[in-house]
Amino acid sequence: MKHSVVLSHDRCRGCTTCIKTCPTEAIRVRRGKATILDDRCIDCGRCIQVCPHRAIRAVTDPMDRLRDFRYCVAIPEPALYGQFHHLWNVDLVLNGLLKIGFDQVYESARASELLAAYINKRGAQADRPAPIIASNCPAVLRLIRIRFPRLIGNIDPLVLPMELGASVARREAAERTGLRPEEIGVFAIVPCAAKATSCQQSEGLEEPVLDGAFSIRDVYMRLLPVLKELGDDLLPLNRSGAAGLGTAVASGECHARGSKRFLAVDGIDNVIQMLEEIEDGRQSDVDLIELSSCTQGCVGGCLNVENPYTARMRIRRMMRDMLEAVPRRAACAGAKDLSADDERDLRFDRTLEVSPALLLDEDRAVAMQKHLKIEALEGRLPGLHCGSCGAPNCHAFAEDVIQGRASLDDCIFRVRERMRGVAGPNGPDDYLPPPFRQQEKPDKGPGE
Repeated sequence: MKHSVVLSHDRCRGCTTCIKTCPTEAIRVRRGKATILDDRCIDCGRCIQVCPHRAIRAVTDPMDRLRDFRYCVAIPEPALYGQFHHLWNVDLVLNGLLKIGFDQVYESARASELLAAYINKRGAQADRPAPIIASNCPAVLRLIRIRFPRLIGNIDPLVLPMELGASVARREAAERTGLRPEEIGVFAIVPCAAKATSCQQSEGLEEPVLDGAFSIRDVYMRLLPVLKELGDDLLPLNRSGAAGLGTAVASGECHARGSKRFLAVDGIDNVIQMLEEIEDGRQSDVDLIELSSCTQGCVGGCLNVENPYTARMRIRRMMRDMLEAVPRRAACAGAKDLSADDERDLRFDRTLEVSPALLLDEDRAVAMQKHLKIEALEGRLPGLHCGSCGAPNCHAFAEDVIQGRASLDDCIFRVRERMRGVAGPNGPDDYLPPPFRQQEKPDKGPGE
């Protein structure tokens, strides 16, 4: 799998900051440089946000990709609108996108409302275990496939709004222009690494429906000078309401669906805690759970410009203005425009499968033997989870040793044991940094 999260070895200093925050233990530090285990990475972008040396980044498409197609469509995520100061009209941003090279705009917020309309029409899913987990965050879907496979059946199998928007927009553009679908480029403007990866490899679709992804940060920089030149004579491009706009922030998906008994959880650590509770059966009185790996939802993605709390405030303010201006449209947009083609495009066309990233071996007997060896080795380790070995904790280090990804001598305490035979007068602690010493040097008396 090709990931949008990549690591620059030239910038990395092997500080081990990233290994402690990865929710799937996908990062190791070996020979002074960090490496990412591709099969475990979920592209949540947490490592990007915590790396003090900016050695980890998310790769998106360059804007030059627009030249590869005869007609280009932008699918902006609603988090984009929260990046601008004093934005009073969403149409200002949408018209700006036409000025920087796009031929058509189809809002992801509009697609969110189509999804909500379909869900209201479909009703409850009696064949799925409760609570239903909304599929609006691809990082959460990958997390479930890797760490919580028993909850795959709880996931509502609906495509991402940007994927539905891409399918509808391509069909509309082909009808309007007479071009072949492959001559039309459809690009998402995304707030996070997980959605950038989904444009290349979808979680629920056999083939991606998007041709690429541009980061909100890159588009923001191009829009800034253009927005200053736009006047009041704007094309009425906005087709979404407050419900679709609200999906940029945590709980927005639940409100768009009109759910009554729901929970909205944001932040990858909180998401993991909630998934553990669902797995243990402690959330049986909830119908729908919305999980966002980023703080405050999509406005907290690593490809945004603005502080997530400030962006959330701006989104809420625009939603309030929309409700005051056109309350019926804002509340019901999308319900009457749901076509048969839309309904076909919004469902998964493949079944989510368990990721074997944490599998010790395909042979169950061999896997059990390795598991026993890992437990035995972990029992002999100090249990400090210091990270000096390059693994996030002692259990992960023991697994790396048994799987052949590390040497037992990578443990600094193991090195101390080996140095006992050649130690100086103060023991093997003379060869260790002060934080790892177990005994103090003897106090010297007066005059010594």
